[in-house]
Amino acid sequence: MEESDHVEAGMTHVTPYGDPPQYQEHNFNDVKLEESVGLVTTTTSQTEENSTEERETWSGRMDFLVSCIGFAVGLGNVWRFPYLCYKNGGGAFLIPYVLFVVLSGIPIFLLEVSLGQFMKQGGIGIWNLCPLMKGIGYSSTVIVFYCNCYYIMVLTWAMYYFYRSLTDVLPWGSCSNVWNTPRCVDNTNISAATTLLLNQSAIVPGFNASVHYKSSVDEFWEREVLQITGGITEVGSIRLELAVCLFLAWFICYICICKGIKTTGKIVYFTALFPYVVLLTFVVRGLTLDGSIDGIKYYLTPNFTKLQESQVWVDAGTQVFFSYAVGLGALPALGSYNKYHNNCIRDSAIIALINSFTSFLAGFVVFSFLGFMSKERNIPIKHIATSGPGLAFIVYPKAVTSMPIAPFWSCLFFFMIFLLGLDSQFVGVEGFLTALIDLYPKYLKKRRVKFAAIVCIVFFLVGLTMITQGGMYVFQIFDYYSASGMTLLWLAAWESITVAWFFGVNRYMRMLEDMVGYRPTAFLKWCWLLFTPGLALAVLVYSIVTYSPLTYNKTYVYPKWAIGVGLSLALSSMICIPIGAVTTLWKTPGNTIKERLRTSMRPVWGSHQKHLLSKVRKEEDKLWNFYKSWTSDDVTQSSGGSEESKKSKINDLND
Repeated sequence: MEESDHVEAGMTHVTPYGDPPQYQEHNFNDVKLEESVGLVTTTTSQTEENSTEERETWSGRMDFLVSCIGFAVGLGNVWRFPYLCYKNGGGAFLIPYVLFVVLSGIPIFLLEVSLGQFMKQGGIGIWNLCPLMKGIGYSSTVIVFYCNCYYIMVLTWAMYYFYRSLTDVLPWGSCSNVWNTPRCVDNTNISAATTLLLNQSAIVPGFNASVHYKSSVDEFWEREVLQITGGITEVGSIRLELAVCLFLAWFICYICICKGIKTTGKIVYFTALFPYVVLLTFVVRGLTLDGSIDGIKYYLTPNFTKLQESQVWVDAGTQVFFSYAVGLGALPALGSYNKYHNNCIRDSAIIALINSFTSFLAGFVVFSFLGFMSKERNIPIKHIATSGPGLAFIVYPKAVTSMPIAPFWSCLFFFMIFLLGLDSQFVGVEGFLTALIDLYPKYLKKRRVKFAAIVCIVFFLVGLTMITQGGMYVFQIFDYYSASGMTLLWLAAWESITVAWFFGVNRYMRMLEDMVGYRPTAFLKWCWLLFTPGLALAVLVYSIVTYSPLTYNKTYVYPKWAIGVGLSLALSSMICIPIGAVTTLWKTPGNTIKERLRTSMRPVWGSHQKHLLSKVRKEEDKLWNFYKSWTSDDVTQSSGGSEESKKSKINDLND
């Protein structure tokens, strides 16, 4: 990349952190960085300008831990993991799940956090580590943009349900409302309707086997909340109540992030920790319900024959990558606000364990209530167990209508759903803001409050398309394609490949050692080299081979143009990686492809990393013979203190 290209990309605006104390005795004044090919060109005036604006850091270590927990622990832990566990062999599902956590989840989580901490940049800037693959950063930024557009809808619906729960009688508990149809069934007759559904030959007084009956909760969801149309081509009008809830959700999110991490780091203590209070309350309440033990048995009873099915392993891998929130650029952003010597290895392990424990705990809540609902209405659990928004906005409201003081439990549940989604939402927005601000710090850093407002307004306007009467179809397209397992798996694989193979896994292990003070276990090295990218690509290939087009409620088939829009959303992020690599190679000077490759893979260091410039490459960095030409140490063999020797050492570090 040309020097002018570095300036345009914002690479010269490096925030100074000063040297770690143990390296302050080194003298770098005699090393002319601007003459070193591949290093950032930092002029004296630029250094003086940037030295006055140090990057923010967390007020304390717990701010980072709680923020990561708030972002990674979200609705997927509550409404997806329990269903997958039940569907894929109960307790037996924990075997592939734990394997994926150890071999892929924790390593890629640590990789993203440590990259942010090491490079002191957001989701795009961290790939100055290997400019050739900077497209990874743009890819993650595109994905988190899509996520921020549609994920807010869950908060919108939760807020609406919370508002409608502020009454003596829950509105979805009966069929006596204006939105109900003659096909509606409620608590008084739903068992009879279910009997007819399960056995079409049964004779049930007052019911016709040829009629498709719907519960009062289903009709509230579709006919009152969504007022859903017949298809994506029927847009309908904007739901004003949902528009107000969407605006309030974005206003709250803006308040949380407008002032930066000093404010966010405090707010997240409530939004991330209070849901655990509610979750534990529901665990206690759920276990006291009649039939809850049957539900727990259904959740955990192992069926080891399921492990022979490939879909079980794919579900485990997809759940780990999704629930750990990798590939969205938010984890590097959070890590970039850590102090350089923060023990990110320990923190990542703690966060990962809490994440998985929350998923497991949520299963007790979900299936204790499903067991209660099954016994109360004489409905087999397999006919009511589900995942996704259907669990939060259909199944649970069905269960709560049969409980004493139902409005209280309904309010508590949807408040928990709102908080679980809120911290994931505003940390995702923080990650998006950080990525862009780090690209153009001179223009955006001082205007953060206004820039954050503009970004939230843009997200709000996009979200309006999802609160029309046909908006649910738009929401599903975003959910199914834009931030799907396919895009996240693709991104996670390239992250591991770039660090382990292009930058050098042993080299990165030494960088981690420089940060945390000890050499990480060699197991991490082999995960980044082989296990993480291998498993991610294997699951990706399987997902592509077994791909099935999107449908709504298993009945509505999307038109081909809508499927094309969804696939375009997925490809728009995935294609950033090859396009970014080709563009970088095209702009990089060199007479041969090999020269351009070598130059484009040289890191762009920040001033806080200058103590590393005295560390030459080592033999351990030569992974394979075919890779030796890219990791040659020949230039470092020169002796003496000449200027040529110093520049050789610097070039050697960047090769």
